Amino acid sequence: MTRPHRILAAAFVSFVAMGASSQPPVSRPATLRVGMWTLWHDREIALTPTASTMLQTCEPCEKRVLHNAATVGANQHGGLTLLVGEHTMQVRAIRLSGGVTLTAHSESATLRDRVTITARGGTLVIAVTMPVERYVEHVVASESGLEDSTESLKALAIVVRTYALHESHGHPDYDLCDSTHCQLLHWHSDPHRSPAAHEETLATAGETLWFHGRRAIAYFSKDCGGRTASLAEIWPHVDSAPYLDSHTDKFCTKESGGWSSELTRTELTSALASRGLAAPGWQHLSVEHRGESGRVVTLRLDSITIHAEDFRIAVGESLGWNKVPSTWFEVSQQGDRFFFHGRGTGHGVGLCQKGAAAMAAQGRSSHEILTQYFSGAATADESTGKSWQSLARAGFTLETQNASDAPFLADLARARAEASERSGFNPSQPFTVRAFPSTSAFRDATLAPGWTAAFTEGDWIATQPLATLAARHLLLPTMRHEFLHALIEHEAGPRAPLWLREGLVELWSTDPDAWTNLRPRTPVMALDAVDAALLHSTTEAQSRAAHRDAAIYVLRLLDGYGRAQALEWIRSGVPADALARIGQR
Repeated sequence: MTRPHRILAAAFVSFVAMGASSQPPVSRPATLRVGMWTLWHDREIALTPTASTMLQTCEPCEKRVLHNAATVGANQHGGLTLLVGEHTMQVRAIRLSGGVTLTAHSESATLRDRVTITARGGTLVIAVTMPVERYVEHVVASESGLEDSTESLKALAIVVRTYALHESHGHPDYDLCDSTHCQLLHWHSDPHRSPAAHEETLATAGETLWFHGRRAIAYFSKDCGGRTASLAEIWPHVDSAPYLDSHTDKFCTKESGGWSSELTRTELTSALASRGLAAPGWQHLSVEHRGESGRVVTLRLDSITIHAEDFRIAVGESLGWNKVPSTWFEVSQQGDRFFFHGRGTGHGVGLCQKGAAAMAAQGRSSHEILTQYFSGAATADESTGKSWQSLARAGFTLETQNASDAPFLADLARARAEASERSGFNPSQPFTVRAFPSTSAFRDATLAPGWTAAFTEGDWIATQPLATLAARHLLLPTMRHEFLHALIEHEAGPRAPLWLREGLVELWSTDPDAWTNLRPRTPVMALDAVDAALLHSTTEAQSRAAHRDAAIYVLRLLDGYGRAQALEWIRSGVPADALARIGQR
């Protein structure tokens, strides 16, 4: 059973940073700067602070709390006008941290990541600095469809991450934009897509595509129409890549339907002029050259040649992306009217989302999907270039990049067995343990705070390097703790409170003799405050206190109602009278 919401369940360590691994230096960036609302060209936005919003108006300037709502506008001198209450400031840049809500063009978005606002050409430039994996999660949620399932989402996450990290995207003020020029990113969470996007991004954290030991480039489009396009057909200026060839896609069938549209000469003239492709006054438009997939490579506009992908982009930006959704088309002309008939949606290079969804529905794995669309390429960890290996044992599978982790399987098996013995739970579904090669890789993937040694979400467990945990005599207790989390989350119903699940793990992770010292203690926090602190602890001390109080409340529950009843309430939720009884402080 999968939890309907996301819980960070982690084992503590008594130090901030784990020991260094033997891996080479990490070349992967931890964050990306993402341009926000890049198609709107806003000249003014409103800022609504949270209780912890910090404002900085220059690099050496001191950060200060932003207490009041503010307005930021682009001025005539390439800078910003900041209005807070009755006070106006002229600044070159604004940096915001700690959470803030931005509002412009009748849209609002609340951001927790660092925001930098500057001006260029009389319009605002908003750059949001976010962890790589959070960016991937946002894009997967934005670009995926309702037909996607686990394996197609995993494949998409790997392609999205590869595209983001393996090439420059040509923006002077940020690394990637939030439009389809790079990869579409919606700033609001989609309740239907975000949970699955989160799970599959986490499951593939750090994985990118490689070809013969070198980082590959990767693209995806919505519907290839039954045959993918080669790289040279769409972007002839890009170096060739043998794994981005044109081939038939039997999973995205040609019989799925085509598209047609009608455009006037006036509409096309305006679109082409907006991109500087052709001046007004032209008369005839025809196909000049096609590529091996059948897509148009170049068009003839009277006496000049226009690249078909440039034509598609110009029409899409000016008239709508549904007018000429791909370059696989026929065009005919009747006077000042032009008729387009084609198939496919998008450029057609690389992964076809429609085909990938069909493959996943037929039981194909993400590996098989990526092999279909990137023949000869393979997935590997972005930081190390190593592939993940799977070692299966009863009740769990260990994913690791290091063959030297094999001897730790015995400790993991013991931890898994002890967790089942203490909880009484032993589902047939195996858990996945992914042992990251370094502390930084673990943190970048899970976004877990520095005081955690491992992280559990659903049936997926992430750990810092096993050798480091073993050297500090933490491997067995840490993994027992995480397997307990996975077992309880597998049993828990949607009404099971977080303090109950966390408290049971805390108790079952220790010997019953230790409960004697816990019984007389009085919790510091009320139950609601415990849940809030478990979800959003900002310090190790706060998190430890919340876990301790959760254990105290659960021990009261066990003493007052018995183990069997407490386990039933994991599935159904704790009734109000029991909450009132154990909540007395």
